[in-house]
Amino acid sequence: MILEKHIEVERSIIKKYRKEIWKRFIAGINEYKMIMPGDRIAVCISGGKDSMLLAKCIQHLQRHSDFPFEAEYMVLDPGYAPQNRQKIIDNAALLDIPIRIFDARIFDYVVDVNDSPCYLCARMRRGHLYKNAQELGCNKIALGHHFDDVIETTLMSMLYSAEIKTMMPKLHSTNFSGMELIRPLYMVREADIKAWVRYNGLEFLQCACRFTEACEKEDNETLSKRKEMKELIARFRRTNSNIEMNIFRSVHNVNLETVIGYRKGSIKYNFLDDYDKAAAFSADASTNMLK
Repeated sequence: MILEKHIEVERSIIKKYRKEIWKRFIAGINEYKMIMPGDRIAVCISGGKDSMLLAKCIQHLQRHSDFPFEAEYMVLDPGYAPQNRQKIIDNAALLDIPIRIFDARIFDYVVDVNDSPCYLCARMRRGHLYKNAQELGCNKIALGHHFDDVIETTLMSMLYSAEIKTMMPKLHSTNFSGMELIRPLYMVREADIKAWVRYNGLEFLQCACRFTEACEKEDNETLSKRKEMKELIARFRRTNSNIEMNIFRSVHNVNLETVIGYRKGSIKYNFLDDYDKAAAFSADASTNMLK
């Protein structure tokens, strides 16, 4: 029996890659309570491997979930080249993903920005995603960030921003009331996503950003900070195969008694704030035990 391609691809997620992809997808959703009964989720598709896999996982979950939720499959076109836009349309048809395309000429707005065009582009894209999702009656947007993104972001924050900051599994929007962002592939590794793509003979967009393409043509030796993190982690892994999971678990297991300082919102804490008080409390407790 020859299966249609979209059925074959979806079956591979729950059969061949059940342990590597499906179980970790479900584990992330359950661990961080990402999807609740009655949710209407805008699954944001960029055309890359991660968002396409996310769409297929959400599709399968929706059909077999113990509770009802709805999904919209949304493509935001920030100004893709025609061939890249068509590639997304063709792949969506191949995988039986019913996409809605929204046009937003973001690339045209940031083309002349010299200072951090990628940052501005990302903010504008996020705003358009929330706005269009809200107009579709959705209360959540789902993005395709995976486990490797989480680890790399944590290291980048430490090494380049001098702070311990993670990529959160879900976030409430500060600008769009009632909207929430979720990352259902939070525990799925990039290597397993690539293996799934190769196994099914699929081809997705690598990067459709015209600025990235221009930079690569200009200087192939220049590596992004994220690529630096990938190389750094690969070197660590040669010494300790558990390095990524140890980093992941460390931000779930912060020992505040050994942290010099932290902040929550506008409130900052330094261990010196109650250092002497803690010592006095310990002394009093010891004295009382001796009585």
